[in-house]
Formats: sequence, C-alpha cells, structure tokens
Amino acid sequence: MYNLKNKEIMKTIKYFVMGAVLAGFSTTVMAQDGTKADIDAVKKIISSKPANLADQMKPFDKKNKKNVENLVAFGRAFYEVKDTINAFKYADMAMKADKKYAPAYVLMGDIKALADDGGGAAAMYDQAIYFDPKNPEAYRKYASVYRKISPQGAISKLNDLRTQLPDYPVDAIIGHINYISNNFEGAMSSFEAVPREKLEKMDIIEYVSSAYFSGQHQKALDMAKFGLINEPRNSTLNRLAMFCDTELENYTEALDYADRLFNKSDSANFSYMDYVYFGNALNGNKQHDEAIQQFQKALQQDFDNPDKRAGVVKTLSDAYKGIKDFDNATKYYEQYLKDVSHASASDNAGLGQLYVQWASNLEGDEQIAKFQKADEIYANLLTKYQDVEDYVAFQRARIGMYMDPESKQELAKPHYEKLVELLEPKAEKDATDTKRLIEAYRYLISYHFVIKENKAAAHEIANKLLLIDPENEVAKQVLSVK
Repeated sequence: MYNLKNKEIMKTIKYFVMGAVLAGFSTTVMAQDGTKADIDAVKKIISSKPANLADQMKPFDKKNKKNVENLVAFGRAFYEVKDTINAFKYADMAMKADKKYAPAYVLMGDIKALADDGGGAAAMYDQAIYFDPKNPEAYRKYASVYRKISPQGAISKLNDLRTQLPDYPVDAIIGHINYISNNFEGAMSSFEAVPREKLEKMDIIEYVSSAYFSGQHQKALDMAKFGLINEPRNSTLNRLAMFCDTELENYTEALDYADRLFNKSDSANFSYMDYVYFGNALNGNKQHDEAIQQFQKALQQDFDNPDKRAGVVKTLSDAYKGIKDFDNATKYYEQYLKDVSHASASDNAGLGQLYVQWASNLEGDEQIAKFQKADEIYANLLTKYQDVEDYVAFQRARIGMYMDPESKQELAKPHYEKLVELLEPKAEKDATDTKRLIEAYRYLISYHFVIKENKAAAHEIANKLLLIDPENEVAKQVLSVK
C-alpha cells in the first residue's frame, strides 16, 4: 500500500474533516417567545438592506424597549448577517432592560467571540451562567472560547453544568472541547462516557475523527458504521470509513465506501486526500491502473503547501513502480525530488534504489546502464551528505557485485574495503553496522581465497569475521584450509 504517512498529511486531513465538523456548531439561539410578528418583520427589513434601516427600526425599538426576548431576537438577526454594530445595540438594550436576562449576555458573548475577543466573550458567557446556571448553551459557548486559554478550565466549567443538570450529556460537550483542542485521546474518552445512542451527529463525527487521528482505525470504523445507519449519505463518515478501511487493509470494503463517498453522499467536496486514499485502496485490491488514475486526479486538486503535492507525486512514482513501469516511476520520482522543499539523504537514495530495481528487470547492456546510473546517484549523494559515507560505500559495493558477480573487474572490492575502513574503528556498532561488516568480510575472504588464492589474507579477514560472528561457517571453512 502506498500511504502518505507524515505530519503534514495528517494535518491536512485533520483540518479538512474539522471544517465539516465545526460547521455543525453554528447553532442559533433564537427567542421562541415574544411577538413573532415583530421578529419576522425585522428579519424582512434586514434582508432587504434598506438605506434607511435606522428609521425603519425606530417603531420596533419603541414598541419593544422592555421586551428583552424580542430585543435579543433582533440582535441575533443582525448577528446572523454579521452586522455586529446593530447586534451590539440590541444586546445592550436587552441587558439594560433586564440586567439578569441570560440570553442577552450569550448574544453579547457571541459578538465578542466573532471579534476574536475571547476573554470578553468568556466574561459574557460567565455572566449568563451566573444569572441562569441551568443554561447549557452558555456553558458550551464559554467552554468553546475559554479552551484557548485553558482547556482544563473550560472542562471544569462544564463539570459545573453536570452539577446543575445531572442528566445532561455533559461528556459529549467535553468531548467536543477536547477535540477542538487537539486532545483526541481525551475526546474519545469523553464521548465513550455517553451511551452511543445518545450521541448527536456531530458527536459521532468528532469521535470518528479523534479515533482516526489517534491511529485507532478499528474504533473509528466501528463508530462510522454506527453513524452511517442513520446518515448513509454523510460524506464525512463515508470518507473516514474509506480512510480507516484502507489503513486496516480492508480494501474491498474501502472501495465500497469510496463509491459511497464519490457517488452517494450529500454535499461532498473532494480533496486530494480522497483521491489518494481511493488510489491506495485500488492498489491494495490489485487494480493498479485504476489507482494511477486516482493519483493523477489527486494532482489536479488544490494544495495549500507544495510539499503536500510533492508527496502525492512520490505516491504516483510508487504506483508506477508497483506495475514495473520504471520509465514513469523514475520520471515522477525525479519530479518529487525537484518539488519537495527539503529532500533528505534518504529521499535522494530512493532514486538510486529505483534504478537498481529497474536494472534487475533488464538484461545485458541495458541492465548495466541502469546499474551505472544508480552508482552515479549514490556517488553524488556523498557530495551532499557527508554523514552517509558508510551507506554509500555499502550500496556501491552491492552495485559493483551486480555488475561484476565474478569480481573480474574488481568493481565491488574498493567499496567493501572502504566499508571495512569506516566500520571497523567504531567502538559501538549497531545491528546494521555488524550486518554490513559481515557482508564486506565475506566478500573480501572470497576475493582473496578464490580470486587471488591468497590464503594468508583470507585467514586474516576470517579471524576478524569470527570476532563478530563466532558461528560463521564461511570463516570456519576458510580457516580449516592450511
């Protein structure tokens, strides 16, 4: 499977999903009592955008100056069209008409939150809670803004609501606060404290998202399936189900959810990640040509970061490698190295590995040409990254063996000797160092014993080999020949 597993990508998925999730929390608190005719009339005036708005509102101001419910409703109507000046006016009028009317403070808090005044918003919501300690909306909104200052302080306030309303699903709100604070493990724990059947649609989506971001793909998938029972056309849940089934290598099921996402979901907007995961699922299902088509579509989408696009280019290279189309595999890999902002030593070495694989699928002069290209890439790698000298020596030694298996041209010898020179003095050798050193010793033993018929040199190296691999049969056999 050709997965994009890096922080940037996970960040992209996160904000793509969170956008869908947070859209569900724009709940409007509208007064249900009072003179509905006046409220409807004010809404109509606002929607007409009259030049003499203030004049048209004067009769309503006079008539409702003591009707706090209508004043808040008027302010809320202005707030919904982002006219915060008039929204503030009516919130202030309501607060002066009744200093203890909690919805007026909630509206004022919303206005301040819209202006990015989190502290002021929290203060207003706190006042609403003071005057109406059983108002869940005030607690939720307080927690939503205060979590930027102190997530734990926000949760503490929500626990006060639990005291006021023991039957209210406070844990679901705590789950939401943890989610938007990037505490995904905490979000899962909070949502799990609420019976699944009592979770709202957005709670389910946030739980699935939290589990996905935490790498708990089976839990995410299970909850997504539960949510899809009642929301079969929910694009976010179908998307996350496809992602999770792909991660779990349930490729057939992932393709079913891909069909649901692309063809049977409401209000679905697609990102490059949708096409990448679709392609990964197709690859896993051995539909490689169709996978390549999806990766090509991914490259046609918008990217907010060139490195993200470069990652998809590499995925496309991997897909072509999977069907042994090395012309395109190397073409896209070279494009990846050009596009990515900081290509690592490992990234550059990947191109050499690709040419080695290409060569192994060829014969004769064509094969030698690709091996030589790989050798050139590794040689150039050393000019950019001095700390990979032993790795380069090892790779070039192997390429030399591939091109000259009988050591007639001694293509591998100088590189294995260099590898020994670099690794022998190391006081602490890791498992990779030891493995490479064993390979170098074995080659040099064979070279001296078989090619040069120099038993003394072969014995000297065999003794070194036994020091790091006491049961090595090659070394024992060579030493047995006196």
